[in-house]
Amino acid sequence: MLLLSLAQAPPLLLPATTPRAPSRRREPASASLRRLASRARGVSVAPRPVRAVVAGREAEGMAAAGAEQEGRPLRVGLVCGGPSAERGISLNSARSVLDHIQGEDLLVSCYYIDCGMNAYGISPAQLYSNTPSDFDFKLESLAQEFRSLSEFTEHLAANVDIVFPVIHGKFGEDGSIQELLEKTNVPFVGTPSNECRRAFDKHSASIELNAQGFLTVPNFLVEKDKLAKSELEQWFQSINLNKENGKVVVKPTRAGSSIGVVVAYGANDAAEKAEGIISEGIDDKVIVEVFLEGGCEFTAIVIDVGTANTSEPVVLLPTEVELQSSGNNDIQEDTIFNYRRKYLPTRQVTYHTPPRFPPEVIGCIRQGVSLLFRHLGLRDFARIDGWFLPTPVSTLSSGENGGRFGNTEYGTVLFTDINLISGMEQTSFLFQQASKVGFSHSRILRTIVQHACSRFPSLVPCNNSWTALSRKMQSAKQAEVIQNGTHKQKAFVIFGGDTSERQVSLMSGTNVWLNLQGFEDLDVTPCLLTPANGYSSSHNQDGESSRDVWTLPYSLVLRHTTEEVHAACLEAIEPERVEITSRLRDQVMKELEQALSKQDWFAGFDIADEQPTKYSLQQWIDHVKEAKAVVFVAVHGGIGEDGTIQLMLESAGVPYTGPGPIASRTCMDKVATSLAVDHLAGYGIHTIPKGVRETDELLSSSLVDIWNDLKSKLQTETVCVKPARDGCSTGVARLCCPEDLEVYVTALRRKLQRLPANCLSRAHGVIEMPVPPPESLIFEPFIETDEIIISNKSRDDSARHLVWKGEKEWLEVTVGVVGKCGEMHSLNPSITVKESGDILSLEEKFQGGTGINLTPPPATIMSEDALRKCKSCIEMMANTLGLEGFSRIDAFVNVRNGEALTEDPPIYPHKFFRTLLDLAFARAN
Repeated sequence: MLLLSLAQAPPLLLPATTPRAPSRRREPASASLRRLASRARGVSVAPRPVRAVVAGREAEGMAAAGAEQEGRPLRVGLVCGGPSAERGISLNSARSVLDHIQGEDLLVSCYYIDCGMNAYGISPAQLYSNTPSDFDFKLESLAQEFRSLSEFTEHLAANVDIVFPVIHGKFGEDGSIQELLEKTNVPFVGTPSNECRRAFDKHSASIELNAQGFLTVPNFLVEKDKLAKSELEQWFQSINLNKENGKVVVKPTRAGSSIGVVVAYGANDAAEKAEGIISEGIDDKVIVEVFLEGGCEFTAIVIDVGTANTSEPVVLLPTEVELQSSGNNDIQEDTIFNYRRKYLPTRQVTYHTPPRFPPEVIGCIRQGVSLLFRHLGLRDFARIDGWFLPTPVSTLSSGENGGRFGNTEYGTVLFTDINLISGMEQTSFLFQQASKVGFSHSRILRTIVQHACSRFPSLVPCNNSWTALSRKMQSAKQAEVIQNGTHKQKAFVIFGGDTSERQVSLMSGTNVWLNLQGFEDLDVTPCLLTPANGYSSSHNQDGESSRDVWTLPYSLVLRHTTEEVHAACLEAIEPERVEITSRLRDQVMKELEQALSKQDWFAGFDIADEQPTKYSLQQWIDHVKEAKAVVFVAVHGGIGEDGTIQLMLESAGVPYTGPGPIASRTCMDKVATSLAVDHLAGYGIHTIPKGVRETDELLSSSLVDIWNDLKSKLQTETVCVKPARDGCSTGVARLCCPEDLEVYVTALRRKLQRLPANCLSRAHGVIEMPVPPPESLIFEPFIETDEIIISNKSRDDSARHLVWKGEKEWLEVTVGVVGKCGEMHSLNPSITVKESGDILSLEEKFQGGTGINLTPPPATIMSEDALRKCKSCIEMMANTLGLEGFSRIDAFVNVRNGEALTEDPPIYPHKFFRTLLDLAFARAN
């Protein structure tokens, strides 16, 4: 038995990032679909070779054969995971690196360190899990386990040429893995172990910076079991900070991603929060720093372009981090760059590259970062964070600070954090800043790897061989293009919009664009759909004339929010800002080119300095038609899912991905969807009963009467409320009493951006609300599901394991369907695991390093018969609704114990998205 709901244009995020595909001719859509569908059923087919394998006989054989040839692939060992709370971000970073460096000239072997410090050789498919918790509990059956870290490093020494550690925080940046590799003489990317230890510890780094003559932020060190409150109070007084309410930042000395960073007021509060960080096990050393009120935070990527062991750092264009408050005076919040702001796509943070600082200040930042890179002995690449204070701060003003580095006539520059392995998610600072100076994702990562190779004398022949192979392959591609007169197929990826789902749409569109641009036979342009008057005007306007579409250059796509992308478009055509950015860009590119041109392996810049172009929606469709292009629709909600864009494209004869206008319009309306499949009850497909209420009615009526009416009609004690035409968990909450309904309606009335955690009667996290409020809301009975727990430790206190009691025998799943209209095929379901609260939160769906999805359902939870029945029912519903291309159906499934099916071989993202594009062509033809 299934209870179903539908999302016809789901976020295209899982797998979350984008493997680059080798050049190949496009196969017919029918053949591509048959291959995809057969994989979904677990049928073995002959897949295209994937150039990312666990090191073993294949890699060794290729290496032996390649050594006798003019050139051979470079073998890179990609290591991720680790014991810190940043291992989810590490998995995302590793996936991004894999996506953009793999190819026929470079073989990647993937490795994972779990939280118990056990090492595994894993399939690249595991990197496309949402978090390590998706597979931690089944590693013994999925991966090649090493008996010790020593055996692991010996394996690396024999099977890879160079290691790329992508472990953030403990073990990855504190020098631990670097020391292991040094002892086994394994070359690796990044800074040596001793220098890592010195730079990673924030307190030690502060002492080093002070010794080198840099201005530093006053701080106080708290160590486990050594806190003396009297000394902390004396420190407050020594820097003229009120010990009762003076504002400070409390953070671990050896952790990243802003994990554990909090604001405190006064010595007592600071002491309590420091002890809290220590008791939580985040770190046993905590630093208390002055809060730099009125300051602007920045971050800068630095690339080493020297020769051999001669360091020659070049600092890219820094990024200013602008933090926004919620605008709700009732919610007290501290505007600090915390984990949520870093990795969740909301309007709470905006990035500006380059910063909106005076050019002299940007010059000071770049000079300081370069000096620090040299002084600290860093290698290959790093990220250094700091603050610009345009106004004097009393705790910094003293005569002894006058001659220190960081004083400018416009204010003070301070450096606070050294990141030895910068985050490498697809829109991370590394890629944002690199794209501003002419480097694509692939080119900057390969430049870093090649520079690291050049530092190890034993790797010079190998690096030369790799370079020769890369040039040979590139020449062959160019010759083929000339000989065949190859014409690239034009494709546009459109995302954004004006609904509450626009940020997730940006993530989806970026993901699709990066996937498709790896195909040599495609010319892919990313496009942003916006309200005509920008995001400062009211959203949800009607009519195609009220919307614009911007075609975007590479660097403008890599932003946090649609508002940020739109603001960057306006900024990119503003003459004064264009002049400043262009001048800074030319300066950095000149520095890079002067140094890198000395390297045989440097392949030049591959991102042009282009400007965005604005069209009305109809002008854009005319432009697409003229280009004989295909459109990949990645707009969630609004006109992207209600059939409007589909009808406009269809009328113009432009092929596009996804369902047609009628199916889109039906599936956009949750009530209409239920009515359309109501006749399938006899096949075990049941829809959840719904009660619809207009928002105006809720704002003007007795909420107690409405609550009692809902309970009576829905036959339930608790209800699930959701916007009628929104998705992505926006505004979804569990209501258990009239008081909960009043809290929710008050938020609608006041147009709050979010409901704070635990403001309802049941515990929950922050709930992002739709702004402006939706016209109508749907109320459904809340379906109780069985709790699934991925435990931290099992009986042997080392490995994770899965706990599921199966008392209610109901689980929530999400299932992708793909194919032609009337021939939709179900992929394997994913069980969505709620780690806290009753509703899957926005963080668990979309925040980097968060959220657990078990795909396929583990054998201990869902039987083979139940799984097949689920997929059959999903296909029946998809075909009844007239879906095509790709959609996602959410369901509550009744399960039994047994064996589960699996996708074998795995479906990689580049292949999946290409299939959807091919289906669009097939439909048009």
